[in-house]
Amino acid sequence: MALQCGIVGLPNVGKSTLFNALTRAKIAAENFPFSTIKPNVGVVPVPDLRLYKIADIVQPGEIVPATMEFVDIAGLVAGASRGEGLGNQFLQHIRDTDAIVHIVRCFEDPDIAHVTGKIDPVSDIDTINLELALADEDTVDRAIERTERKGKAGDPKAAQLLATLQKLRDHLDEGLPARTLGLNEEELKSIREYQLITLKPMMYVANIEEASEHDNEHVQQVQKRGAEENADVVVICAEIEAEISQLDDEDRDEFLADIGETEPGLNRVIRAAYHLLDLGTYFTSGERQARAWTFRHGMTAPQVAGKIHTDFEKGFIRAEVIAYDDFIQYNGELGSKDAGKWRLEGKEYIVQEGDVVLFRFNV
Repeated sequence: MALQCGIVGLPNVGKSTLFNALTRAKIAAENFPFSTIKPNVGVVPVPDLRLYKIADIVQPGEIVPATMEFVDIAGLVAGASRGEGLGNQFLQHIRDTDAIVHIVRCFEDPDIAHVTGKIDPVSDIDTINLELALADEDTVDRAIERTERKGKAGDPKAAQLLATLQKLRDHLDEGLPARTLGLNEEELKSIREYQLITLKPMMYVANIEEASEHDNEHVQQVQKRGAEENADVVVICAEIEAEISQLDDEDRDEFLADIGETEPGLNRVIRAAYHLLDLGTYFTSGERQARAWTFRHGMTAPQVAGKIHTDFEKGFIRAEVIAYDDFIQYNGELGSKDAGKWRLEGKEYIVQEGDVVLFRFNV
């Protein structure tokens, strides 16, 4: 699944530094606004030790982790919805993503300019959220005009859509994101084509100085806002993460031990993005390849099979399934079969987190 998380925030909050750390892409992280013009896209492997434990048993020729795409989008500023700072171009890049990772500056550094001249994470959050809401409001206004014309022309579906759009516009007019309106599934389906930015799930990443997490008032403010919005908050130091990302495995482990960590903070960002998008992981394994795959929770076996290849979904017959814990405990497929933990599942089966699956199909 080519799911994308767009990295947004005001200029000079650490977006490109975080992107560099995630992807090791070495995109220039300048200390002046609008140094990033075009969005940079990086494919990031999802950290999952389960895949390697499966591989230890299967001994495949290849190990392939699941991946997620991150998009480094240039800094937004107040007035972006009206085109300030090339805002319209940047907002369109956000529309094309599945979720938003909002980087908030929680560090002091006189050598790195802040567009407002002071560090105020709550104000920064409000600036970005307001611009996104205003951009959506403009989209909804145009949709209302088109829908009113359709209603006058006799379109029977226009009235219901118009009611949804007007309710949505009133909500956005208060500066509130569309995702907090509580639209039902039918209403959400009716407005999907508009790609509203504030319907996308959002998480906050508080970018700090080294070792300042526990006594950082700025972080506490972001965590309070996240709690109010029921949004995940991840605290990292993007500069340190960028340094860690350049180390080889041995040096990285030594560095992490020195700072009292067991894994890079970026792993928390990736896992939070998974949670944000309600994603899970299942596995396929064999002599040729052990691989992790991404799926949305609630998907059926044929739908999940279609993520491997559309023919798998069209010609789905059954799925051979072993729970991850059973696969490890009983040392693979044969041991799981002997223990009665291998099972056949049909088209209605809802794939579970960690399932090790073999799909049978016929096209």
